[in-house]
Amino acid sequence: MSTPCDIDEPVRTTGRWRVLAPFRYREFRLLITAMSLFLFAEGMWTVVMALQVIALADDPAALSLVAACLAGGMLAFILVGGIVADRVPQRAVIIAVEAANAVATGAVAVLGLLGDLRLWHMAVAATVLGIGAAFFFPAYNAYLPRILPAEHLLAANGVEGAVRPTLQQAIGPAVAGVLVGLTFPALGSVTVTVLMVIGLILLVAMRPGEGDHIVMTVEREKPHVLTDLRDGLRFVVHTPWLRWTLLFASTWVFLAMGPIEVLLPFIARERFADGEQVYGLMLAAFGVGSALGAVVVSSRPLPRRYLTVMMTMWGVGSLPFVIVGTTSSLPVMLVALFVIGLAEGAGVIWGTLLQRRVPSQMLGRVSSLDFFVSLAFMPVSMAVAGPLSKVVSVDVIFAVTGIAPVLLAAVALIAARMPRDEIAHPLG
Repeated sequence: MSTPCDIDEPVRTTGRWRVLAPFRYREFRLLITAMSLFLFAEGMWTVVMALQVIALADDPAALSLVAACLAGGMLAFILVGGIVADRVPQRAVIIAVEAANAVATGAVAVLGLLGDLRLWHMAVAATVLGIGAAFFFPAYNAYLPRILPAEHLLAANGVEGAVRPTLQQAIGPAVAGVLVGLTFPALGSVTVTVLMVIGLILLVAMRPGEGDHIVMTVEREKPHVLTDLRDGLRFVVHTPWLRWTLLFASTWVFLAMGPIEVLLPFIARERFADGEQVYGLMLAAFGVGSALGAVVVSSRPLPRRYLTVMMTMWGVGSLPFVIVGTTSSLPVMLVALFVIGLAEGAGVIWGTLLQRRVPSQMLGRVSSLDFFVSLAFMPVSMAVAGPLSKVVSVDVIFAVTGIAPVLLAAVALIAARMPRDEIAHPLG
């Protein structure tokens, strides 16, 4: 069944360049510029972390450990982050998170330059970054509607959806792969820290509360934190399209994140020459596909069958994982990862659904529950992928990763009656 909060008047935007409309607002320009620097830095960190861990301990299990620390830190605090986002000024949360991230990567850079870096240092830094992400994402999702008019949210989601994969999954990893391949991992950590500090300065320059477009909220008596959490959970459980989409996402994360984060670096090194650079290119192909998918989806009105389109893109778009697990051809590998990324453009639809069909007063909590359920199995997937690859062939692991989501997407569409729901609640 659907809740009354599901119903919203369609937001209509026109014009070929409507995706650029949010740039009219100063606070958004500062926010998206800072975000771009952070995403570029995080994209570099993905490669720097992997190559630094491999340099310290050439073992897939070691990389699984550090990657699991990042995911585990995020998972452990994501629900707390959602509650905080609905109670504390979101701008303050974002600034605090990015300051902590800069300190963590800066410590890794200094220790690396001094030659005193150890595996446990990488694990601690990964945990700090994971905890920061747990607070950042709900705060960002709740903050965006405060600095932009409602009619520009889809465009803003499209901008973020294009910038994120371009910098975090494409340019950042590619630059880091070349930089670390030609020099040493510590230099990559230094670069990441410098980028984060510059972005932090931009965030501090933001002036909340100025401008007629800023959303003014009415103060309310804040209930107990557990009541806040219960209300958000109740909304998710009693909204079928949301509940089943999150079940699909959590299963997809369990199947895919471990192979992507843990096994791809070793595939690059074992199948191709210049493994560090190739690994960066592999992530770049995935990121370029994601960016293009986000631009295409956000440049058009939401499809009438928005849930069906979203689930189909996510399900069928996973099939090229089968190719990733078997091919030794670099062009074929890059095309397969590009197609997988292209299907991630459906994430723009997902972000808009949350902002359009979730009550604004609980958007932070529902966003945090979204991340919690979606990422519940991420640390398990990362922790299992390395040891599992020693007893199960990589091609079998990636075959399951590619085929299972197709079946799961079909189950979710039918179980939640998504085709009926999307017609009953048009958003285009």
